[in-house]
Formats: sequence, structure tokens, C-alpha cells
Amino acid sequence: MLEKIGITKNLGWGFFGVMLFMMGDGIEAGWLSPFLIESGLTIQQSAAIFTVYGISIALSSWFSGVCVDVFGPKRTMAIGLAVYIIGTAGFITYGFSTMNYPVMLLTYFIKGFGYPLFAYSFLTWVIYKTPQSKLSSAVGWFWFVFCAGMMVLGAWYSSFAIQHLGYINTMWTSIFWVCLGAVLALVINKDKFEKKKLANKKEAVKELLKGITILKSNPRVAAGGIVRVINSLSVYGFPVFLPMHMAQHGIETTAWLQLWGTFFLGNIIFNLVFGFIGDKFGWKNTIIWFGGIGCAIFTPLLFYIPVITNGSIVMTSIVGFIWGGLVAGYVPIGALVPSVAGEDKGAAMSVLNFSAGLSTFVAPAIALTFIGLVGAEGVVWIFSALYLVSAIIVKFIRIPEEEGGKVKEKTLLVTS
Repeated sequence: MLEKIGITKNLGWGFFGVMLFMMGDGIEAGWLSPFLIESGLTIQQSAAIFTVYGISIALSSWFSGVCVDVFGPKRTMAIGLAVYIIGTAGFITYGFSTMNYPVMLLTYFIKGFGYPLFAYSFLTWVIYKTPQSKLSSAVGWFWFVFCAGMMVLGAWYSSFAIQHLGYINTMWTSIFWVCLGAVLALVINKDKFEKKKLANKKEAVKELLKGITILKSNPRVAAGGIVRVINSLSVYGFPVFLPMHMAQHGIETTAWLQLWGTFFLGNIIFNLVFGFIGDKFGWKNTIIWFGGIGCAIFTPLLFYIPVITNGSIVMTSIVGFIWGGLVAGYVPIGALVPSVAGEDKGAAMSVLNFSAGLSTFVAPAIALTFIGLVGAEGVVWIFSALYLVSAIIVKFIRIPEEEGGKVKEKTLLVTS
């Protein structure tokens, strides 16, 4: 049954393990920043903690794929688990409990290396082990469990645990959940992975650097990385200005938070849907029409719908749910880019993973740079234009099947 829905049979427990790991990682996401500010930190200090965290996530994401090639997925994921535990325990014990700001900066930076090494290494494992015909579906399942764990289960569990355990003890329980996820993904999951055979340390270093050098040697991978950055622009850019825009049109903060959750419910569901559609309709077609063009239309529509409807929660929920679903239209990029990388799938995944992390910086930077010049409305149209650009880029990324067809055509001409 697992094979039929796009999950490689031997990796089934791994998907469940990633969901529990990301649930643990997402426990404090919804409340840590306001709690730190209420406890005496300034907004700038709180922002700095999350900034260094984002930097470590981006760096870890970049090398997660190539580390799988060199060390194998289980060892890389185990390293991610160890780093997460060290960073989290240090943050709670020496930083969070006493509000020691320098220590919090350092330990949260360390913690940030954890989940990409665990989750994205498993994604690379999935890419290597899944048949081409089911690849988009498998990637869809990965993002389903990833988002369900981090954005849904983590938040739900946290809202319950804080009331009964308090903030610090709730954070300690995150270690339990990531360890339970690791047991499922690394112990119960019995799949074997044959890592690349490397003759010496010099060759190992060269393999690790492929996460960078592939950008020059394979422009199609670099183009896919750009598309992946554009994919999440509105997701990370909207929080900069959209809550204020909604409030101006009658949608207050509490309602906005509920709406934001509804938007991502659409995203989680359609991560699966577009995984299956990608395998049937074509990876490129799905990204171009649903991801690129769909987001180009619904990103500005989400901005204008509260204006047009005088702050209608129902209409904004419907449009936002569709917008969140269309952001998931880029799911097949996780199948498309490794397919054009040949044997360097790990390096290709490193580029995609880094690009996903880079969005967290690029999107707010675009918003903050242009909002003073063109306003929030202008920023929305910049995002929309970039989504169209991504569709054009994908159009020109040639996959092996297209190149194969071209070779056959040339052969027929020569023969005739």
C-alpha cells in the first residue's frame, strides 16, 4: 500500500520519524519570541537570536545533501540529532533559564544545525531510493510530514503543554520528541543505503564541496535553486506587512493568526496533492501552471480580497487556503532538480535545501527594501512578477527525458 501512494516501503517509518522530530523542533516556534521580550529582552535582541538561528539553518541545509553522499544518511541524521540536543540543552540550561543573552545567541545558533541535517538528509535518502515515476509523490509526502510536524502538531502540543508544564519544561520535552522520531527513522527504519566509495580524504572534501561547485558545473541545478528561493517569497514576506494590512481592513490580530493557520492547512494538504499531480501531469507543468502562474495570480488577490470584501473572514479564508495550496505547486522541484543532476543528487539537494533556507532572508529583505518606495501593494506585485519569472525559468530547465527525445530525433534524421 505504501508503494502505491508514493512511499518507498523500507522508508515508511522514516517519514513518521521526521514528523515527530519536526514536532519537537516546532514546539517553541509560536511563543518563544514574545516570551523572550516579556522576560526582558528587546525586540532587536529577540530578532538577533532568530537571525543567527536562520544563518545556521541555511548553512546546515546547504551541506545536508552532500554529507549524505560522504557519510551516509543515518550517520548524518545522527549528527543532526546530537547537535540539536546539545544546542537545545545548552539554550535551556545556560541561556533561557537565566536570560543570558550571549549564551542564547550561541546555543540557538548551534541548535539551528540540527533539523536540516536530520530532515533534509532523510529527504535526500528518499530522492535516491524512490523510483522516478513516484518521485514527486514521495517529495510531497516528505513536505506533508515536515509541515504537519513543525507547523501543526508542534503548535497544538505546545499550547497544551505550556498550561500544564510551563515554558521551560515544555521546551525540555522537545528533546523527547526528537529522540523518539530519531528511533523510528534510524533504528526501526531498516532501509540500507550505499554511500559513495571515496578513495581518500581529498576525494571526500571534493565531494563535500560539490554542494558549491555544482552551481557552476550544472547551471540547471543553479536555476532550480533560484526557483526554490522564489517559491517561499510570499510565505516569509507576508508576515512583514500583511497583518497590518489585514488590521486596516477589519481583520484583527487574533483573527489573522487563525487565518494564517488556515492558509497553511491548504499548504499541507496540497503538498500531497501536487506530489501526485506532478507524477501524472508532469513535474514542469505542475510547477509552471500551479506554482508559478497560480501564485502570481493569488498572491496579489490575497492582498486585495480584504479590501474588496470589507474584511470578510470567509472570503479571505477561501482565497488564502487556495494561495497556500498553490505555494505547494512547487513540490515537484524536489524531483526535477535531482533528475538533472545525474549522479550528484546529494549536491543538487544541498542547493535546494540551502535555497529553502535562503528564502527566510530574501523575502523579508525584499519587503523591507521596497516597502518604503512602492508600499505594501508594490511589494506584493514584485512577488507576483517573481513567480512569473520562476515559471519561465522552469520552462527552460531541460530534463533527461526531453534530452533523450532530442537525441532520438537526431538519430532518426541521420539514419534517414
